Amino acid sequence: MIKNLQVLLLVAVVTLTGFYSSYAQCSDITLESITNPGPYDIDSYSESDGLPNSSGYREVTVYYPINGTPPYPSIAIVPGFTAGPGSVRAWGPYYASHGIVAIVIGTNNRNAFPDERATALIAALQTLENENTRTSSPLLGQVDIDKFAVSGHSMGGGGAQRAAVMNANIKAVVALCPWLPTFNRPSLDHSAPVLIFSGQNDPTAQPSQHADIHYDVTPEGTDKLLYEIKNGNHSAANNPAGAQGNVGKLAISWLRSKLNNNNCYCSLINDELLNNPATASTFETNVSCQTLSVDEIDVNAQLTTSIYPNPTNSYVTVESDFAISKSYKIFSLLGEHLVSGSITTKKEQIDLSQLKPNIYLLNIDNQVFKILKTE
Repeated sequence: MIKNLQVLLLVAVVTLTGFYSSYAQCSDITLESITNPGPYDIDSYSESDGLPNSSGYREVTVYYPINGTPPYPSIAIVPGFTAGPGSVRAWGPYYASHGIVAIVIGTNNRNAFPDERATALIAALQTLENENTRTSSPLLGQVDIDKFAVSGHSMGGGGAQRAAVMNANIKAVVALCPWLPTFNRPSLDHSAPVLIFSGQNDPTAQPSQHADIHYDVTPEGTDKLLYEIKNGNHSAANNPAGAQGNVGKLAISWLRSKLNNNNCYCSLINDELLNNPATASTFETNVSCQTLSVDEIDVNAQLTTSIYPNPTNSYVTVESDFAISKSYKIFSLLGEHLVSGSITTKKEQIDLSQLKPNIYLLNIDNQVFKILKTE
């Protein structure tokens, strides 16, 4: 215990020496860090390997990282009209190599319309939730059941949007050249952040009749990004290698930003991937990125606020002269938002027991305190 504490204290000294530059710039999050494939080794399994059957879909494969740090976020992916899971299978290994569990499914009826594909996606997410507790599952205890996303191609993309309407537990959507019936404007009233890809020359789901409408109908209060791939056809986003790899990079950045609340990836999208992209004929977004800048940070400011005990292995107490309720957020040193809440009394405890031993930053109205969490 004492040795571990000494190591963490040494890390604190070294890390905080370069804190201002690394935290403000998110230096470890770059275009090179989201390559295809990602940093993790992967494995997969299906029903022939013991994955329980489901009446909601068929032809299922689960892809997962084997040397990452669980629990992992997850995404369910479904193909389009008349297509099998092979048409979108390349996404499974790609997501897994970046630390996201992916379940790629087919539909019971390949002619199924979007709402049926939506229910299939929801069933697939239920399978992953069940795998988190199934004793013989390779994913036992490794699935973060609070971080589920959905994706699909064509009618599957429309189904992904509709799934978010049907199930509020879905936290993000990646729609690949989505299709929904055009005889009436679809109901897409949901709060799950949605990334929409379309193909400029798509003859099947013309952007003006489908993806553009998806973007417009999704509520303004929902984070959304529409990326029209230059000269792209209906399959332009079926593979993360599409648009010279920008399709995969955008998808990973979107999910890391929205599922993991990591603003470093949000900045990567806005400052890099959407900075005059050569592979886009057009794009549109309502997303702005909020990060703590150097000018906003006063590390361990002493504005009548005390944080103790520090180091701690469980709780910290915040004692202050706050006259009104104050919000707080806890970040990793790379800017990943991990915990948030409110301080409503002059002396209040914050539970850190679920965090791993490391250095964290507690932000209370732009006062930032470094906290050392021990075992």
